[in-house]
Amino acid sequence: MAVMADPVKVELGAVQQTLFIPLADRARETRRKRPVVLDPKAAEILAAVDFDTEKYGRGWGGGVTVLRTAIFDCLVADFLSEHPGGTVVELGTGLNTRFDRIDNGQVHWIDLDLPDTIALRRRFFADTARRRMVATSVLDEDWLPIVQASPGPYFFLAEGVLVYLEQAPQAIARIAGQFPGALIAVDTYSQRMLEQQHKRAAKKGIAQWAWPCDDPRTLESLGIEVVQEAAVTRPPAALRSRLPRRYRYALPLARPIVGDLATVTLFRSRAR
Repeated sequence: MAVMADPVKVELGAVQQTLFIPLADRARETRRKRPVVLDPKAAEILAAVDFDTEKYGRGWGGGVTVLRTAIFDCLVADFLSEHPGGTVVELGTGLNTRFDRIDNGQVHWIDLDLPDTIALRRRFFADTARRRMVATSVLDEDWLPIVQASPGPYFFLAEGVLVYLEQAPQAIARIAGQFPGALIAVDTYSQRMLEQQHKRAAKKGIAQWAWPCDDPRTLESLGIEVVQEAAVTRPPAALRSRLPRRYRYALPLARPIVGDLATVTLFRSRAR
């Protein structure tokens, strides 16, 4: 009879604990008949950790998170189709498995997050010749030379991360200044969405968002320019065409009522 391993203990700060929101959503989505995101690794991790994800709930927010993840996956896949040996930097990676889902056998990948998160992440992932984990804050600068040592061009993505940082614009501006011509993909949320999240967070005792952005184009003052914009209720055409029926029918009806919910914008940093 196989001996069950002890559950992995979770010792994370309040913001870092929110990594379980997308992890649980991807695990649940994977069990669907036609999943938008197929991620068996997420289910494996979720089953191995000692953490109750039920406090985050199972409402419509799960579908929002899954669609957001699928949009980011599409953007990274598009980048790799043109630059198969480039470098992808996942800021605030949490327990994301995007490399496992998208790896083309050539890409160089950097998973960056705070030390406590990376310590947990190392229980489930290992560094390789093309993939490494870096334990630091996106607000620090010590990780920038590590990325510069990896082959370009560069694609930086921050999914569900910058909304927790008041200093998000400074972080974006620093990347833009250090990596001219790089692609930067971020998700943003309106002031109205932030206020709604604060109410839910207060009831559930979870971390609150800190950075609203009503119009991603205002970020162009940071030295970046918009390349492409999508949203949960208006995903890219390539993604929309392969969504399950439940999403294809519901999204056009939802947008006039709830708006974009989460906007995902792809920027390019301006050349010096």
